[in-house]
Amino acid sequence: MAYQNKPLVITTRKLPAPIEKRMVELFDARLLDTDRAMTRQELIEAVQSADVLVPTISDQIDQEILSYAGPKLKLIANFGNGVDNIDINAAAKLGILVTNTPNVLTQDTADMTMALILAVPRRLVEGANIFNQTGDWPGWAPNWMLGHRISGKKLGIIGMGRIGTAVARRARAFGLSIHYHNRHRASSIIEEQIEGHYWRNLDEMLAEMDIISLNCPSTPETYHLISRQRLQRMRPSAYIVNTARGEIIDETALVDAIESQQLAGAGLDLFGKDLKTRARLAILASAGKVILLPHIASATIEGRLEMGEKVIINIRAFIDHHRPPDRIIPDRNSVIHAS
Repeated sequence: MAYQNKPLVITTRKLPAPIEKRMVELFDARLLDTDRAMTRQELIEAVQSADVLVPTISDQIDQEILSYAGPKLKLIANFGNGVDNIDINAAAKLGILVTNTPNVLTQDTADMTMALILAVPRRLVEGANIFNQTGDWPGWAPNWMLGHRISGKKLGIIGMGRIGTAVARRARAFGLSIHYHNRHRASSIIEEQIEGHYWRNLDEMLAEMDIISLNCPSTPETYHLISRQRLQRMRPSAYIVNTARGEIIDETALVDAIESQQLAGAGLDLFGKDLKTRARLAILASAGKVILLPHIASATIEGRLEMGEKVIINIRAFIDHHRPPDRIIPDRNSVIHAS
């Protein structure tokens, strides 16, 4: 499609100011005045009129929304690494390309993962809340606020991609023993760098670990990968940290395991959709058994700006009749990044 005028680019959320300024310079950009999520009706109106839609991971661009797409809509440039908020196959059938912003948030997510790995066993949030609630503390005592030492413990990483590898490098510096499970074994160079041990059998690895870190993508194969049966294989003294996707864990089973002391605790940066289970998690958090974060693993100024720059690069490549560098190719069971 040739654009005689600037393409109409509609954003679904308020983006960082430097990114919006650049979009206004380059495109006919329709931006939101306030930082809020679009309603479903507004999303329908956006796909009806846009040349390019820039949604975020909180916008569900499903088959129904896409059924309203106007003839001009040819690119959905997602402001986010994941694309599980978009029906990739439905978009492909309509001839709409989808892009994302990969490889931007690796270090930020690894930092937050490491923070949770430290915070959960050492009861950092629970300790901080004592001052937040009372402004005072009962004084030091030999048996008060005891956590667990990190150094020497076994960390099992599920998903040894870029983020998993970055987590392993950080954890190794803290004296953790690195173990991992992945669809494919990491290269010998990476294994040597992290001094990592590969487990082909996930169930066997879970039974031996002190801490589990989830860093795998969300696919049909990883839905409830950490099931009730697998949680039961873990040690009662073990912790689980999730900065990947909420649906990778059976959260109801996770809550049951922690409540029954079959598992020591968890650090979660994201959650499933069941509100009753989330309420139970909140109770566990108030008791110091769980640390809950509002999906902030990627929330850095630097990361958000880099994401926006990638969105702009993808749009410019598309309107210049080049293949966007971060195009997503539909697959039968999941989606893969185009190289």
